[in-house]
Amino acid sequence: MANIRSVKGMVGLVTGGASGLGRATVERLVNMGGSAVILDLPSSDGQNVAQSLGDRCAFAPADVTSESDVRSAVALAREKFGRLDLAVNCAGLAVAVKTYNFKKDVPHSLEDFTRVITVNVAGTFNVIRLAVGEMGKNEPDADGHRGCIINTASVAAYDGQVGQAAYSASKGGIVAMTLPIARDLAPMGIRVVTIAPGLFSTPLLAGLPDKVRTFLARQVPFPSRLGDPAEFAHLVTSLAENPMINGEVIRLDGAIRMQP
Repeated sequence: MANIRSVKGMVGLVTGGASGLGRATVERLVNMGGSAVILDLPSSDGQNVAQSLGDRCAFAPADVTSESDVRSAVALAREKFGRLDLAVNCAGLAVAVKTYNFKKDVPHSLEDFTRVITVNVAGTFNVIRLAVGEMGKNEPDADGHRGCIINTASVAAYDGQVGQAAYSASKGGIVAMTLPIARDLAPMGIRVVTIAPGLFSTPLLAGLPDKVRTFLARQVPFPSRLGDPAEFAHLVTSLAENPMINGEVIRLDGAIRMQP
């Protein structure tokens, strides 16, 4: 077990870190003795979240699709905490639109489709490509390990539902690029892993009526409930600590397979 790493002392950059899965990840990193930079939109609650977590947390207002914004966030991690060990991509968005609305004779908006792909796929890649440049400056440990990237896909990458063409395509893109990027970065000792969550109790689902939330929870075989963001965060830290997990996509979904 000599090669098992510890989150204590790690510095992580978490996109979408002001709410939902990202916020739970930031809180767990800090509570386990690490430090975190929250990368989220200027309009988010990132500043308040960072202040509530103390000196080992900072906020970088940024758009994941902006090279200058992400470079500034990476620089903040270096300037405030001295290094970058971990980048967790939780930022993303979704639309629910059928490919063609035959009743209204209207096709899916190409602009909406492109926006989802840009934020979810290009935004994730933008953070990866810039974060690893900083990780590559770390001194490798005895295993040659310098850093870790953890992405967020979705079960929609595999079980896309009606109206999820854009979202499923974007999450499928994240799944598909996991292995080639892991192979790209292997010589530098930087791992790449992706989590594909099922139904989680995030702000998106929190806004649904209780009746709908209860129905969704019953679709999960076991445990028959919505996932807790803390369970996602637990997996993130486990992946960060286990150096043998690389180039893999892990479903975190209670065995659910989404119906059409």
